[in-house]
Order: sequence, then structure tokens, then C-alpha cells
Amino acid sequence: MVFLVGLMVQSTSPVASLFISLHHNVSGVEPTRDVPKGEPFLYEAGWKDACAVFFYSLVCIVMHAILQEYFLDKISKKFHLSKSRLSALNESGQLVVFHLVTLLWGGDAILREGFIFNISRLWDGYPIHPMSFLLKLWWIVQAAYWLHTIPELYFQRIKKDEWAARIRHAAAAFAFVAIAYGFKFQRVGVCLMVLHSLAEFIAHCYRLNTILRGEREDYLDKFLSLVNGAVFVTVRLCSLVLGVLTFYYGMAGAALVILRVAALSVLVSFQVFLMFNFITEAIKQRQEARQLALNKPKKEKKEKPKKEKVKKIPVDDSDLPEVDQNTNKALRQRQAAVKAK
Repeated sequence: MVFLVGLMVQSTSPVASLFISLHHNVSGVEPTRDVPKGEPFLYEAGWKDACAVFFYSLVCIVMHAILQEYFLDKISKKFHLSKSRLSALNESGQLVVFHLVTLLWGGDAILREGFIFNISRLWDGYPIHPMSFLLKLWWIVQAAYWLHTIPELYFQRIKKDEWAARIRHAAAAFAFVAIAYGFKFQRVGVCLMVLHSLAEFIAHCYRLNTILRGEREDYLDKFLSLVNGAVFVTVRLCSLVLGVLTFYYGMAGAALVILRVAALSVLVSFQVFLMFNFITEAIKQRQEARQLALNKPKKEKKEKPKKEKVKKIPVDDSDLPEVDQNTNKALRQRQAAVKAK
């Protein structure tokens, strides 16, 4: 609100626009009478983008709070989750939305720029790669999101034993965004990040299903597990092929050899690291499932003990007293009379 109010005041408008607007445009014309449609603005990276990243990180904090209060908190109250599952729900719930936005927005930018139909545009003209308004804003929001996750650890009251893993995750993602943006790898970078977001979106959907439904081995769980594994492996292979095609072949002669080798090495190492973790986790889950199946006691059918028939010992009438003997005789006579009828 301070920045928005500052944008309305004439004396503070230049400073506020430094944080809100995008800068470092290299071309573009406003619509005029002679040129009604104008010309699209194209941008490049610059130091003023750091101010925009700071402002949009505040916007991400607000959007994070809205999503948490109006959606995730209501879901957690409905399912009565434990503390560990609640923490996992909050993390995966936020990341599902972020990766979905990244996937749709980045995919739209790829289609608009024509990268998917003309892959040579990823390296043609390097390092002069001006960006459209939407593509530059996409990169700013990417950096802002991973920057906002650091104060969110305090705002969301995350346990301190979880801080290290989340900070490493956010720092690695922010470093990838900053390196790709700073070294003008925006075109290949947006393709790689859209692929990565596709795999992460499926993975967190599978994780949310496990959190909310429990560890039920039904058809839905098996289907999501199969889709998660297939998409993950496909994305890793596509990322490697795209990286080798761009850095090794496409930019040969246009970029320094050291820069190309370093970028390709980082990309390959990251993909191998993710693949190794995925295989290790899959093996661990199989071993745990097998051990759990072995530890389950087998249900034995309990046979009901057969009741032994107690044989009645006939009693001789001579052993009974006279009254009982007379009673027995009377009963026999009545039974004989009934049978005769």
C-alpha cells in the first residue's frame, strides 16, 4: 500500500514506479494517431529488476496468506490432520498452486514467442535476447516467489527443524532463476522451468492425495504413482536433451566455452541428482511396503471346538423309590395311549 500510494503522489511517483513498473526496455512505441496499435515493448535484464523482485515478493506474501486462510486452513479443519500432515499439506498446497501458475503462464509465453515450433529461437541471436512484457514479468514473479519463502518460515510458524531443508530448496531455486536471468538464458530457462513445474505439479498432487486420503493402496493411488513416475522420468530426459541441444550445439560460437560447459554441467548434475533421489525414494518405499507385509500376522481360521454329546445313562426303575416308579409307569402308559391314537 505504501508503494501504491506513493505512485499517486507526484513527488514520490518516480521512486514508487521503480518498484512497481518494469524497466530496461529496449524498444516499443506507445499507440499514437499515426501508429494506432503502437509497437510491443521489449525488455532486457538490469539492476532495477531487483526493486521489482522486492515489491512482488510482498505481493506473493499477501497471496500466500489468502490461499492459506481461505483454502488450506479450511481443508485441514475438515480432515482433522496431525501436525506433521498439516505441515505437509500447507507446503504442497502452496507449491501445487505456484507450479500450476508457472506451468500455464510459462507455457503461454512459450507459445506466444514461438519457441515450441521453432526451437532454434532458443539460441539464435544470443546474447541479444529481448523479452516481452509477460515473459519478463514471469521471471520477476519466479524470483519473487522463492524470495518470499524465507520470511514465510516465520509467518507460518514452521518448526525450526524444517527450516534448513526449505531454505536449501528456496535458495537453489532462486539461484537457478538468478543465473538463467542474469546470463541471458531466459529463453531456454523458461522451457526448462516449465518442464520442471510439470513434474513438480504432478508430484505434489500425488503427495496431497496421500495426505488427505491416507496411505490407501487403491486404483487411484496406483494410477497417480504411475503417472508421477512416468512424467518425472520423461521430464528429466527432455530437460537433458534440451540442455545439450542448446548449450552444446546451438550456442557454439555465440557464447564462451566456459559459460556453456558450466551451464550444461550444472543442468546435467541437477537432473542426475533429482533422478538419484527419485530412484532411492522408490526403492525405500518398496522395501518398507514389503517389510510391512511380512510383519502383518496371518489370520488363522479358528475352529470352534465340537461339543461332545453327553450320553444319558438309563436309569433302572428298580433303583428308584416307589413314588417315582409309579410316576414313570403312568408316563409310559400315557405315551403309549397317545401313540395308539
